[in-house]
Amino acid sequence: MEVHSIGSRKRETYKIELKSSLLWEAALGISAITNDSLISTLEFSKKELDEISGSFSSELQAHLTYVRENNTWKALLQLLHQGDFQDLSSFVSFVSGLSEEELKRAAIPYLGKNLSEGVSQLLQGSRAALEKLQDETKGNSYIPAFLEYIFTIDAEELRHHLIAVMTGWYEAVIKPQETTLGAILQRDMKVKRNMSEKLKPEQFVQWATDGMKYLPEPSVFNVLLIPHYFYRPWIVEADLEGTKVIYYPVANESLSPDSKYVPNKMLVQRYKALGDGNRLKILKLISEKEWTLQELTDIMGMGKTTVHHHLKILKSARLVNDYSSKYFMNNQNLDTLGEELQNFLNK
Repeated sequence: MEVHSIGSRKRETYKIELKSSLLWEAALGISAITNDSLISTLEFSKKELDEISGSFSSELQAHLTYVRENNTWKALLQLLHQGDFQDLSSFVSFVSGLSEEELKRAAIPYLGKNLSEGVSQLLQGSRAALEKLQDETKGNSYIPAFLEYIFTIDAEELRHHLIAVMTGWYEAVIKPQETTLGAILQRDMKVKRNMSEKLKPEQFVQWATDGMKYLPEPSVFNVLLIPHYFYRPWIVEADLEGTKVIYYPVANESLSPDSKYVPNKMLVQRYKALGDGNRLKILKLISEKEWTLQELTDIMGMGKTTVHHHLKILKSARLVNDYSSKYFMNNQNLDTLGEELQNFLNK
């Protein structure tokens, strides 16, 4: 069937927004340290983690255990999205001033417009609404239990806990290295803002997150990117009404005060991948059509292990992808390579 289109509407995409603060860093740090399944994968040595944990008071330890049991880190992140808080005192003042219903509503993750009425009914004390929401979100690993927690918890107990754990963490972990952490986030923001003006939104998300692809979704008009240091190397995603939130790890070069002269590790990796005649030939072949490993081996006249090694390097540089045993070009990363180099040379 042939289709003749006379429409003029272009495919819609999203707008990019960038934010950073030590408050986000605090909330994400609390989330990281209470995620037992991920803590061993963080980019911190056991010694560093032990030193951080050693600074905790018994009260903070108790509140972190509470976070671990009830996933209240999510409530902290949700509350931070309610305003642009400049410091801890402004955040504490905001949380203190919320009514009981406002506090609980702000703590609940965005579940979609179709479930907003159910959330309102839950906050009015409807167990039937709670059970329906739990059924609708049963595919999520923590939301059903978190909804139960919000439904049953006394609002004042929740308020006290959120203020105490945020204040305790900030004083123990953030404040001693406030200047250093602030500088890391600022350096990362400066580079990201500069590059956001040069790339299309989808290209920018992939570049900023070191490989994550996020295609436009219905009813998502903005993508908010927030850098973090403590939760490295993980990317954390969340949803707000009309917005996808991506908490991403700061780039390695942002860790150094001399970041002006430190290239992005992926930029280096890509040019290293291109610095070989055989890999360039393989890339040229893949740019023309998709090939299997055996087909490339036959064309290159090399051992399969050697060709696979070259493909592995090209894949690690995210210049090539594979699917169903066939290799194909990652054109987007190749297209932005020149921009990345210029961004480094001109920063």
